[in-house]
Amino acid sequence: MSTITPRIGPRPLPLHLTAAISAFASSQAMLPLLKRGLLAWRPELKARGAELERSLAGVELKGLARAVAAEVGERAQDLIVGIERYRNHPYRRDLADPPMVWCEGSSRLLDYGVKTGGAAVLVIPSLINRSYILDLMKEKSLLRYLAAQGLRPLLLDWGEPGAIERAFDLTDYVAGRLERALDHAVAMAESPVAVIGYCMGGNLALALALRRASEIRALALLATPWDFHAERPEQGRLLGALAPQLGHAFRGIGELPVDVLQTLFAALDPLLALRKFARFAAFDPVSPAAREFVALEDWLNDGVPLSLPVALDCLGEWYGTNATALGTWRVAERAILPEALALPALVVVPAQDRIVPPGSARALAERIEGAELLAPALGHIGMVVSKEAPSLVWGPLSQWLLRPRSKAARRLKPKAQRRQRARR
Repeated sequence: MSTITPRIGPRPLPLHLTAAISAFASSQAMLPLLKRGLLAWRPELKARGAELERSLAGVELKGLARAVAAEVGERAQDLIVGIERYRNHPYRRDLADPPMVWCEGSSRLLDYGVKTGGAAVLVIPSLINRSYILDLMKEKSLLRYLAAQGLRPLLLDWGEPGAIERAFDLTDYVAGRLERALDHAVAMAESPVAVIGYCMGGNLALALALRRASEIRALALLATPWDFHAERPEQGRLLGALAPQLGHAFRGIGELPVDVLQTLFAALDPLLALRKFARFAAFDPVSPAAREFVALEDWLNDGVPLSLPVALDCLGEWYGTNATALGTWRVAERAILPEALALPALVVVPAQDRIVPPGSARALAERIEGAELLAPALGHIGMVVSKEAPSLVWGPLSQWLLRPRSKAARRLKPKAQRRQRARR
């Protein structure tokens, strides 16, 4: 009788459990201060805190402590049940990859539209997470949707860094690996191709479009960060300050491990795992909702390491010094300036994004002349996998990609041409 090996997630599990324990313990430890009116509320919680204090006036402290202890025990139980149900859920992703049409090192180009023969679209995901978030499940696949609309998506699956890629910096990825993938896509299409960049992949896609504009007919940037100090400058500077220490700590292996990356993401919302796994405990395990939850969590926990040079570039330059917004980020000695782009562009800025603050992504739209802006009321991941994604993002994106492009629209504008000549 075959058994299913339990999952190891949510990663890093000790961190999530420690955060939950700290939250539970602090809830009980703060009770005396709450009763005495000495609890210091954050400014945004001050009004609600005052209302809570009024509602508890006259309540006996021991009774309140027992109630809080019971609530803590119930929530802790929900968390453990949710985690165990996730770890042992029978769902496993079994969606077959489409044909591979090119590979180099650990990277592959997958043809999602081989049967349609439509207009080619090179899709560039982030280097941090697995690319199959864009093809999560048969019924939740942006790439299969685009193919069904008559397009030919070509997904660049970066893969896990190997011996070669561990030495790569952003220039190696853009001016090397990515440009050679573009060469193959253009050769297959026998014409310029559209390009989609998702998250960090959007930064790489923009750099590619500026370097190879004649081979690209349109550029779509989905939840792409640009101004890293737009909404949370202190977090960006903190990550920048961590870069030298991380570089020293992991120089021997040449990459930033998955659990370190997961820890950095968890710092954005330390109690997110507590909330979502406690909620998952109430799901019917055989329901579609449970299956979709597990599929997404599997992807979140199936991360890849980041080459150390890329990690230091992103943390030190992008987050630390805000090099992208300041115009000092360079690829192969060329400054990556959005205002120099002279291609049709669509910038998608999810209004509920907690990973890439909307202000960060909106800054990119404001820098690209003539860019169209789409701002769905979705989150960073919800924009590609939620039930609302097809109507709010997939549909508008496919319509934009299928829009006829005139030759005049693809020519560089005189001002942009002068800027490009000056940089050369």
